[in-house]
Amino acid sequence: MAADVGVRGEFERIRQSGRERLMELSRPKDIKIGYFTNVGQVLWNSTSNILCPNVMWGTQEMLWPLNPNIQKASERVEQLATPKKDFSTVDSKGRPLFLYSCGRPSQIWDAPPRTQQEASQRVQLLANPKAFHSGYKEDRSQFFYSCGRNSPIWTVTQGAKSAGERPRTNQLATHRNPVREFQPARQIETIIPGPALSASASERLQTLATPKNRSEGPFRDPKWPVTPAAKNASAKARSQELARPKGTTDGYMLPKDEMWPISKAAKRATASGRVGELSKPVVRASMDHVQFNPDAFVVKETALKGVIPKRVFDLANPSSR
Repeated sequence: MAADVGVRGEFERIRQSGRERLMELSRPKDIKIGYFTNVGQVLWNSTSNILCPNVMWGTQEMLWPLNPNIQKASERVEQLATPKKDFSTVDSKGRPLFLYSCGRPSQIWDAPPRTQQEASQRVQLLANPKAFHSGYKEDRSQFFYSCGRNSPIWTVTQGAKSAGERPRTNQLATHRNPVREFQPARQIETIIPGPALSASASERLQTLATPKNRSEGPFRDPKWPVTPAAKNASAKARSQELARPKGTTDGYMLPKDEMWPISKAAKRATASGRVGELSKPVVRASMDHVQFNPDAFVVKETALKGVIPKRVFDLANPSSR
């Protein structure tokens, strides 16, 4: 009985702690206020019992309240905001640019009455054309109804209009004949004669036009049997002579294979003492220690007294060609 009471109490404790945890998780997240997001006057929020800024982050509200005095324009600002006086008259007000001007850079407006009076004596004198020279004689009116021709146009006499033909004039008026090898342009469309349109094919053409009859099957097997006589046939002496491959010349050596087998003796061979001694790498001191050794690069006495072998001397001589 005491055990049941203990288990029930433990269960109630776990359930109560779980409810407290759920209540804690269900509480909305508090506003994180920092010095870089907290601007303006800080007010106390009685709902969440925390300090909240007057201006929230990301809104378009003013950071600080505006002074009522700066919301009204001063006398100087109102004076500067006054528009400039329009001195244009009723006639010139709203005159459109390029009005009937055909692209002229200046406006067109009605000329005042004083400019429409008669020209003065000086203006009329300047408007007179320049007189010809006293010795000038007019030959004929050039470019008269000529539309820009390079030669003048004059009237043709009645005698020239009623003149008869001459053999020389007819000869000059005859066009030049083409050469004998000249061929006129070929007509693009070939005109088929009437007999060709109504012709009928001959018996030979109909025979050639008949398609070849091909059987639909069965076709021959791609593998056909070889006769016993062909299997037992023997080649002639001439055929054997022709089938013999061409031989190589005397002294010909086959190309060496890229890979050749290694003998068992070479696989079981062991290096001699001399080979092992020569295969040992030369141990040299590091540069950190060599720089303190003044005799590190001194040549040995035996190397100074050495003699070059004859074979090395022969190989060192350049080949003479």
